[in-house]
Amino acid sequence: MNRLSRVALAFLLLIGVVPSQAHAAPAFDQQVLFNPHQETGYACFRIPAIVRSASGTLLAFAEGRRDNCGDTGDIDLVVKRSTDGGTTWSPLRVVNPGGGDTHGNPVPIVDSTTGRIVLITTYNKGRDDDQACDVPCPRAPHAQYSDDDGRTWSVPVDISAQAKLPEWDSWYASGPVHGIQLAHGRHAGRLVFGVNAERSAGTDSVENYGALVYSDDHGRSWQVGAVDSYPHPVGGTYAQKPSEISVAELPDGTIYAGGREQGGTDVGNRDYALSRDGGATFSRRFTTIPDLVTPMVQGCLLRLERPGGQRLLFASPADTDRRRWMTIRSSYDGGRTWENTEQGTRITTDWSGYSDLVQLSGPHERDARIGLLYEGGAVDARDEIRFVRFDENHLGWRRSPGPSTPDLANRHSGGILGGGATVEPGRFGGAVRLDGVDDFVRVRYSPGQLVGAGDFTYSTWFRYGASKQPQALLWLSGMGATAPQLWLRAEPADRRLVAAMTTSAGSRSVTTAQAYDDQQWHHLVLQRTGGALRILVDGAVAATGPDSPGSVSETVSFQLLLGERPDGTQQLAGALDDTRLYRRALTGPELTRVSAGAAVPGAAAWLPFDHSR
Repeated sequence: MNRLSRVALAFLLLIGVVPSQAHAAPAFDQQVLFNPHQETGYACFRIPAIVRSASGTLLAFAEGRRDNCGDTGDIDLVVKRSTDGGTTWSPLRVVNPGGGDTHGNPVPIVDSTTGRIVLITTYNKGRDDDQACDVPCPRAPHAQYSDDDGRTWSVPVDISAQAKLPEWDSWYASGPVHGIQLAHGRHAGRLVFGVNAERSAGTDSVENYGALVYSDDHGRSWQVGAVDSYPHPVGGTYAQKPSEISVAELPDGTIYAGGREQGGTDVGNRDYALSRDGGATFSRRFTTIPDLVTPMVQGCLLRLERPGGQRLLFASPADTDRRRWMTIRSSYDGGRTWENTEQGTRITTDWSGYSDLVQLSGPHERDARIGLLYEGGAVDARDEIRFVRFDENHLGWRRSPGPSTPDLANRHSGGILGGGATVEPGRFGGAVRLDGVDDFVRVRYSPGQLVGAGDFTYSTWFRYGASKQPQALLWLSGMGATAPQLWLRAEPADRRLVAAMTTSAGSRSVTTAQAYDDQQWHHLVLQRTGGALRILVDGAVAATGPDSPGSVSETVSFQLLLGERPDGTQQLAGALDDTRLYRRALTGPELTRVSAGAAVPGAAAWLPFDHSR
């Protein structure tokens, strides 16, 4: 090492920055850790959790399901250890045998003060089938620990009297995901994990709870802290049902609690709450995140600790309704905003489900290295549990969403031009050209776009005809047979346009008698008005029928896409111009003005596509 290098190294060590090792791990690699075809005695592995011990050992936990992939059978809690950063792993070891019952929902927590690794699990009586637990389902949290880096473990102890409220009789779930030790503020050293629980009335669950549990004595005792509750009346609707809660500490000591949203009417499949007093209370109740696109599934959080700007990671599948496309998305403002699906880093195109994140590098290393333990498979998300390693460079930094075009209805919204979409001369000024391969427009979320159960008007000029494949013109909200949604699609091979809507009351559609695929500009309107769904083309009614009562924008993650379905298919080969959305049915004279490009007040979205930036 020359003198200049020695001086540089000394300076880095002086300021507390450890340079990356000369022989660093690859930027991205993946291996299978748990697969029932490679381990004796198990039909399925699910529910991963992972931590890095105080001495750097990785502990990868999973539920070893002996009889089937169901949630309530004979389930062991198993672990594998790695002492070389995840390159090699020990054989599987049973940490907590089910013995015919369910021992699952792992929450490992590393106490950096003592070096102890605490493991929280939840028990219920096992079943011989793969059916769900009956209501009420008595479930009990247990705690055990290791003082030798996960080589041996204490006997689990029931902590129901400390970590569970008496009314939580219908359900209880720890994590499943790693817990944390607070590092900032007057509660530094506290151990914290998230739980969700339910209260029953007879054989019905009637109230849901999202909560934090903490320990101030290194895991020897526990107490319930912050609690948020949501009634869900039998046979009725409910706003939220936060579950499977992951926690992260922000730089100012705030605890960010992120949950899976389980079917509430509030828009979004993710929700979050904040605690500013170390987990004792919530300063912000659970609130959904409408545009953080995931299916209903567990997700995990990890705040990177390294020199530089703050970054909070979130891992989950990124399809709107199916468990696939495991993706890492980032927040640079403490979870107030998140990268969209295109900005995130896709780990796999396979089916994928539950996951957990771990930082592999130390807090003073400049280049953060990250591990992801996740369920994945080519056939089913439950095929196996995989471990991925990558560095922060693999994720990129503050990735641009791409070129955008203004939304005249909301300066904070706008359309993101995805793929290689471009602006070209159009019907009025500019238009967006879509190539039918990977181009689309994603309209940034704004609460005003939630048309709900009321009347609406969608208006656009469109031109196409190069392809006979089905081509999406508009897609709002979700996908699938029952998810709330609204869409409008060209089907030129069948010589028609089709509009469809799905609400809690069912689905309805209307169909035109021609496809208008003549490469000429046509003005297209989709309206819900007075209980009817109708399509107008060039000022004339082309299709009409009854609507489906109820909201087209509730429960699921919200998306407003032009020229593509949410699953990245059915791209439009053509152009769109002067696209608008109103939360009311425009009158005939108003539609005439809109068709001429004139302003009509009250638009929830208005993309003239005159330019991009």
